Amino acid sequence: MANSETIKQKELFGHPIGLYILFLTEMWERFSYYGMRAILVLYLVAETAADNPGLGWANDSAIALYGWYTMFVYVMSIPGGIIADKILGQRKSVFVGGLLLVAGHSVLAIEQMWAFYTGLILIVMGVGMLKPNISTMVGGLYPKNEQNKRDVGFYIFYMGINLGAAAAALIVGYVGENIGWHYGFGLAGIGMALGQVIYMLGQKHLKHVGNLVVDDRAEEEKKESKNLLTAIFKHTNSIIGFAIMVALGLIIWFGGSWSYGLLVIGLAFAVGVGIVVYNDGNKVEKDRILVTYLSFLIIIIFWGSFEQAGGLLNVYAKQKTNLSLGSFEVPASWFQSVNAIFILVFATIVASFWVWWKNRKKESSSLFKMAIGVIIMGWGFFFMSIASQEVGYDASGAVTVKSGMQWLVLAYLFHTLGELCASPVALSFITKLAPERWMAFMMGAYFAATGLGNKVAGLLGESASEFGEFTIFTGIAVFCTIFGLLVIAILKPLKRLTHGAEELEGTTNEETEGFELADN
Repeated sequence: MANSETIKQKELFGHPIGLYILFLTEMWERFSYYGMRAILVLYLVAETAADNPGLGWANDSAIALYGWYTMFVYVMSIPGGIIADKILGQRKSVFVGGLLLVAGHSVLAIEQMWAFYTGLILIVMGVGMLKPNISTMVGGLYPKNEQNKRDVGFYIFYMGINLGAAAAALIVGYVGENIGWHYGFGLAGIGMALGQVIYMLGQKHLKHVGNLVVDDRAEEEKKESKNLLTAIFKHTNSIIGFAIMVALGLIIWFGGSWSYGLLVIGLAFAVGVGIVVYNDGNKVEKDRILVTYLSFLIIIIFWGSFEQAGGLLNVYAKQKTNLSLGSFEVPASWFQSVNAIFILVFATIVASFWVWWKNRKKESSSLFKMAIGVIIMGWGFFFMSIASQEVGYDASGAVTVKSGMQWLVLAYLFHTLGELCASPVALSFITKLAPERWMAFMMGAYFAATGLGNKVAGLLGESASEFGEFTIFTGIAVFCTIFGLLVIAILKPLKRLTHGAEELEGTTNEETEGFELADN
């Protein structure tokens, strides 16, 4: 088979050179994404008559758009994954996604409303094609019997993400806030163009990964994997899942919220396809797919809380935080770099801790790390509860006393530690459990779960206008703690469903047998 288990790859510092090509590509893609993300909400709420005019939107409206946008960015990973699995392969899908992103960020630099919405749509499509597939390619660089090395590879890849994110918030954030919002958007586009050039020049190190997988099973074994949408209506369980989601969507629609009703109806197809993928597996694959789907709930909870960063916490930094350091006024967008900088500082420390923890024969499964990550991240919101109690208002509701910026920094510290426990191992976890023929779809479903988490974050951020920041921050902290403890309580049955997928050091995973890669 033409895969990482049979091809000798050139290495640098013990890892395939292809890892560093993907590292640099993703670094610049994240520079563009997080640069735009750092200034998007601030641009929306900036006054139209200001020296650097924005759109003058209300806070809740801006956070609502941010929630919809970030949700669709990741939900589009499902069609992006299907296109990669069935049509283009991952490597070509990443190339197409990069082109769409360059176009999207470039269009955002134009100071017209049509350009604003067109740019957002192109970015949504581009991230959907690129994000799940480039992550899957990282996993494809390593044989199935090198799980620990693969985990380290994902940590290195994760460092690229955060180098891009840290630089973006500082550079694009400063340019956007102090020179012009659209100059910031344009700068993000230049970053994406650099990433695309690096990816194109590095193709010789990636020819053996991300190609279209040819399903060599007998026709009767392929079941429903050919036409996913029509396959939904061929089995009872997928029909029931689809029907329940459609019914729920109609109830929400006629209950007064057509947009959320339409969203749930759209998700009915995702649920149906997810059940089709489950039906396509053998006994071991079905159990692994099931535990993967259950892990998506953890992901939704995690990102639904964590992604307050780009919405509610971003607005909070701008409007209710004392940003003065002597005579210097810290740009609010710079706080979007704090998480990424902390990751660069603590990534190796956290990774080394888990290696030490595992060597002491302690519980160190991916699900355990994800649960711990949810708990630690949730605790960061206790600091924001303290911050919200420091803010003073006059009779008209205007802010008269602002909170100290140390609370934001401490919150981001705990969010970072939680993210380092949960997110890198979640990416690796998917590549360990997913059947090879459904790898890109499962990674797409992972990012779609991340997208739903982003929408949950938007809903929570919007509700702060009604319930107050203290209630939202404290509620998130308490809920995450309880949820994480519940996951730990049911850890043993969840681990049984993985059938030892995380204990394959020194063995070859049998699930890839019967497949070969098209020379695409």
